[in-house]
Amino acid sequence: MTTTPKALRLHLGIFGRTNVGKSSFLNFITGQDVAIVSPMPGTTTDVVEKTMEIPPLGPVVFLDTAGIDDSSELADSRLERTLRALGKTEVALLVLEADSWGGYEERVFSEAGKRKIPVVFVVNKTDLREPSAGFLAMLKGRSSAVVTVSSAGDPERVEEADGSASSRDAVLGSLKAAILEVCPEDFLSPPPLLADLMPSGKGAGLAVLVVPIDLEAPKGRLILPQVQAIRDCLDADCAAAVVKEREYPAFLARLSSPPDLVVCDSQVVLKTVADTPVGVPCTTFSILLSRVKGDIVEAARGAAAISSLGTGDRVLVAEACSHHALEDDIGRVKLPRWIRQFAGADVAVDVSQGKDFPADLGRYRLAVHCGACALTRREMLGRAALAREAGVPMTNYGMAISALQGVIRRTLDPFPAALDAYDRELERLKVPTAVGKGA
Repeated sequence: MTTTPKALRLHLGIFGRTNVGKSSFLNFITGQDVAIVSPMPGTTTDVVEKTMEIPPLGPVVFLDTAGIDDSSELADSRLERTLRALGKTEVALLVLEADSWGGYEERVFSEAGKRKIPVVFVVNKTDLREPSAGFLAMLKGRSSAVVTVSSAGDPERVEEADGSASSRDAVLGSLKAAILEVCPEDFLSPPPLLADLMPSGKGAGLAVLVVPIDLEAPKGRLILPQVQAIRDCLDADCAAAVVKEREYPAFLARLSSPPDLVVCDSQVVLKTVADTPVGVPCTTFSILLSRVKGDIVEAARGAAAISSLGTGDRVLVAEACSHHALEDDIGRVKLPRWIRQFAGADVAVDVSQGKDFPADLGRYRLAVHCGACALTRREMLGRAALAREAGVPMTNYGMAISALQGVIRRTLDPFPAALDAYDRELERLKVPTAVGKGA
């Protein structure tokens, strides 16, 4: 559990006014002093993250945010960070006091609604005041998920206003039930990475994963998408073979029958496609991630825009994680070079990193995002929505590199709807077949 990447955890955002007991609630639920608590309003100044395991939800991340009614000198920046936390929140926990609802709560509830984020109402401090029947009815009219709790005192035994006691486990049970009731279906039953592309039946399928070991390969381990692909094969009762691109042809020659699927790193897609027998499905890790993290059809449509780039256009290359640039860095060196070579024009390329995704995308002709293994699906869908609202097509590294190398028709072939969207967008853009369609 402790090594589960945050991108694979359910993100639970805790929101509410200052001093409503958000941090106390977090400490109560986790059974630890995770966040500093104080009767002084505004104690929490930035988003505090706490990872834990909550069966049957599995690994989760709690996001404890600053108060939405912060009136300090740093209020604006704190509120910006609080609302930004909604971008990675999959279920919002809105902490309230009994019979207390106003513009601040309405703002969070409204923002969550715009982003289609389900809300669980947590009525806190019930040892001081019980919520009225009318107040609870109002909350249940907005969300069926309502939990009452007193976060103060002994975390194992909480005195309620009527003198009864409820244990932390009982409250945690109510909270889990409420979260499960509203939890997004795509988290409870996420789309497979590659299992649905393999034949069914135990031992029926073989996927060959082509993994280069170059300067960007982490020391002593594989990167997350490669590990996920291996695990997905095992979960589907299929076999996975991992090989470097230079040894791939020799490995194929040893097989008595062709593999059922070949998945490669985007940077070796041209060689891998050339070495893969006709008729064997072949794609990239990044393209697989495009449907797990977002909308593969929309990303394929965005890839077609590469064929219409020209002088004066500006492209955004966005990376989800932060790392030091290497000598031949994919985002800063290779992609910009390939884009300019393909366009035959002086295309400007900007790079954003980590959380620094531009809010104003209007100046770009195209956005090319990484595979987003470090982001949640919610975060990636949020970035795609920003691009869509700005009228900017967005694709990802795998599709962009496949298009730039002229092999996108092969790497999208396992996904007919995505390939059709790519072709239709080329037609809409009136791109000559020789320029856009590729192999």
